Amino acid sequence: MKIVITSDHGGYLLKEEIKKYLASKKIDYVDLGTHSGDAVDYPDFGKKIGLEITKNNYDFGIALCGTGIGISISANKIKGVRAALVYDENTARLAKEHNNANIIAMGGRTTTREKAIQIIDSFMEATFENRHQTRINKIKEIEENT
Repeated sequence: MKIVITSDHGGYLLKEEIKKYLASKKIDYVDLGTHSGDAVDYPDFGKKIGLEITKNNYDFGIALCGTGIGISISANKIKGVRAALVYDENTARLAKEHNNANIIAMGGRTTTREKAIQIIDSFMEATFENRHQTRINKIKEIEENT
């Protein structure tokens, strides 16, 4: 398994905790930054992870900002990205099963380390349900025609 992860300053501390967890599980990851708590702009990192997830071979991405909202909006501007703001195990599982999300977004100021780990585990354990493929195809059609 290989994951790409990024954050702005609002998600930096949680990103560092998630990286420790991934390392403990021997899960490979690529960290796109930021690499400190200094203020940066979340759209830059949303764009970065969006481009990276669509151009390279990752199982999924994790995007973090203060709430997860801004970075998910930014990532979703990239064609082929399905970034889902998740806040518990159920939304994480459904993001995979129903939406085949390729990025999960969380808030560094709204999500504890323990909750983030539960969310990540739930997402990794879930499987996309092909009965939802028609809807994914409609999302792709929107991207192609707007």
